[in-house]
Amino acid sequence: MKPALFIFLFIAMQSIAFSQDSTLSKKDTVISMPRHIPSRATKRSAMIPGWGQAYNKQYWKIPLVYGVLAIPAATYQYNSDLYKKAKFAYEAKFKAANGDESDLAKIDPTLKNLSLGSLQSYRNVFRKDRDYSIMWFILAWGINVVDATVSGQLKEFDISNNLSFKVQPTYQPQFRQAGLTFQLHLKNNNAK
Repeated sequence: MKPALFIFLFIAMQSIAFSQDSTLSKKDTVISMPRHIPSRATKRSAMIPGWGQAYNKQYWKIPLVYGVLAIPAATYQYNSDLYKKAKFAYEAKFKAANGDESDLAKIDPTLKNLSLGSLQSYRNVFRKDRDYSIMWFILAWGINVVDATVSGQLKEFDISNNLSFKVQPTYQPQFRQAGLTFQLHLKNNNAK
C-alpha cells in the first residue's frame, strides 16, 4: 500500500471513530470567546502600525494610520534628496573656490547659479526639515500606539442605559439656597 493512501485511510478512520465516540450533547458544549486584552493591542501597534487597531476590530482606522505616517515619510524623502543635492553643490563650489573645478558639472541645474552662502543656507534648512520629519514620524507612530491602547481599554466599556450621569438644578426653599444635584446611576447586576 502507498504511504499517502495509508495516511488518508488512517485519518478517515480516526475521524469516524471520533464522531462515534463523541457523547457531548448541545447542552454540554461550552463556547468560550477569547478575552480582549488591551496590552496586546498596545504591543501589536508598537510593532507594526495599524496592527493594534486590527486587534481592536477597528479596521477603518488602518488607512488613516498609514496616511498619517506617510506624510512625514514623504517629507523625509523629499528633504533628504534636496539635502544631498545642496550638500554636494556646496562642497563642489567650495572646492572650486580652492581651485578644484572637477565636480562643478555634476551640480544639479537648479542649484548651479546659487552662491556658496546660499547653498550652505539651503543645505542647513533641508537637513533641519529632514530631522523634523523623523521626529514627526515617531510622534505619529506614538499616537497610533496611544489610540490602540485607549481603544483597547474602552472596548468592553459599558455604554448601556443603565450607566448615566445627570446634573439638575435644585432649590431648597427652607434654606433659600439654589444649587446643583449630581446623580450617577450605575448598572444594577442584581436586577433581573
